[in-house]
Amino acid sequence: MTPTIKLSSGYEMPQVGFGLWKVDNKVCADTVYNAIKSGYRLLDGACDYGNEKECGEGVARAIKDGLVKREELFIVSKLWPTFNDPEQVTPVVKRQLADWQIDYFDLYLIHFPGALKFVDPSVRYPPGWQYEGDKIIRSKTTIQDTWRAMEALVDQKLARSIGISNFQAQLIYDMVRYARIPPATLQIEHHPYLVQQELLNLCKEEGIAVTAYSSFGPASFLEFGFKHAEAMVPLMKDPLITDIAAKHGKQPSQILLRWATQRGLAVIPKTSRAEVMAQNLDCTSFDLAQEDIDKISAKDGNIRFNQPSNYFATQKMWIFG
Repeated sequence: MTPTIKLSSGYEMPQVGFGLWKVDNKVCADTVYNAIKSGYRLLDGACDYGNEKECGEGVARAIKDGLVKREELFIVSKLWPTFNDPEQVTPVVKRQLADWQIDYFDLYLIHFPGALKFVDPSVRYPPGWQYEGDKIIRSKTTIQDTWRAMEALVDQKLARSIGISNFQAQLIYDMVRYARIPPATLQIEHHPYLVQQELLNLCKEEGIAVTAYSSFGPASFLEFGFKHAEAMVPLMKDPLITDIAAKHGKQPSQILLRWATQRGLAVIPKTSRAEVMAQNLDCTSFDLAQEDIDKISAKDGNIRFNQPSNYFATQKMWIFG
């Protein structure tokens, strides 16, 4: 049984979930179905992943086949920056829910801080970062305006919990001052090369649960040709990680996930292989020595991979500046 994390909203969130970023549309429905069959109950999606319709097909089939009931699943999605204008939030959420073939999201997040000019879904969906061509056009909408619309989703029972993703400390300090419903979770890039301990400390102090994405570090970004990812020692082959894995009779991937979960974070790894699905899900059944946790944390180099300026040239979206 996967442990859960109690959110400030009162709901329980599974600590180990299945991430849906970069899951190809052709195999997405089957991947979601197989993840549910393997025991995953948290599914982490987003408008920007471009595969929510297929995710919904996998969920619908799993429910139809009696693998799971809707209320046993914890489905997460995210609001893309082009829909941050308050009047766009509810319509796009309803579209996303229709794609998933469900009535509510268990958790709905602001995907990135910084609103962009609205792109009509009839023109392009998902819209990506650019308004047209290579232009990035900012919206004047504030995060406070967007958060009010996020809170309305809870009032409308379209989302049970709401949260944020890729936010940093000062924005969070600001948010908790005006939020009627405080963010239940923060989702961030988190691996031994990017620990962000002070941000974790802040979230603990404010009662915000943290979900780690890209738990395997540079492995998720090699396909993009990122030079700094290619230059790093792959965490799966790092001598410290492999030594700890051998000591426990586990895979390096399980050690990386346990390093996060033992410190109280949720994780959302993904794979298409059934045996690896099972291994990743089984990352809370053993404990690491505190000395080993500290050694892994000491690898921190504040090396970030997932930011707009790594994907394309931009003078408009220095989100992590």
